[in-house]
Amino acid sequence: MDNLKAIIEGIVFLSETPISVKKLREIIVDAEEQEILKVLHQLKQEYDERQSGLYVAEVAGGYQLRTRDTLGPWIKKFRGIKPVTLSQAAMETLAVVAYRQPIMKAEIEKIRGVDVSGTLKGLLEKNLVRVVGRKDVPGRPIIYGTTKKFLEVFNLRDLSELPTLRELKELGD
Repeated sequence: MDNLKAIIEGIVFLSETPISVKKLREIIVDAEEQEILKVLHQLKQEYDERQSGLYVAEVAGGYQLRTRDTLGPWIKKFRGIKPVTLSQAAMETLAVVAYRQPIMKAEIEKIRGVDVSGTLKGLLEKNLVRVVGRKDVPGRPIIYGTTKKFLEVFNLRDLSELPTLRELKELGD
C-alpha cells in the first residue's frame, strides 16, 4: 500500500482518543499488524527527528498525536483556558484507586481516613474513575477502578507504568 503512512497519520491525527493497532487494522484491512506498527514507529521517529511541535504518544493502549509539553503556555493562551487541577484530596483518592483497584469506597475511606463521597463523585464526573462492578458480599457495594482517560491524562501506556511504592518512597527521601 503506497500511502499507508499518510493514511495512518491522518487517522491518528483525527482520533480524539488513542487508537489501537487493532482498530487501525480493522480500518485498513490490507495492512498487517506488523506493517502498522512499523509505520507508527516511523512516524514517531520522524516527528522526534524534526523536533516537531507534535509527537506520536503511545498511551492508554493506543496511539495519539499530541502537542509537546513545552508548548503548553502558548496553547493555553491560544485556547484561553485554565488548566484543570485536582485537589490534594482528589489526587490522594485517585492514587488509592489506581494502586488498589478494584476497590470499594469503604476501603478508600479506611486508607484515607476521611469520607470520599464528594471526591469520588468529582473523579467520576471527570471520567478518571469508573464503576467496574459490584463486590459479591452482602450489600453488593460498588467497586471502582481507573479509566482510559486516567491513562491518557497521566501519559501512561498501562497501569504497569505507575511508579512502584519503592520509587515513590525514594522520591520522598
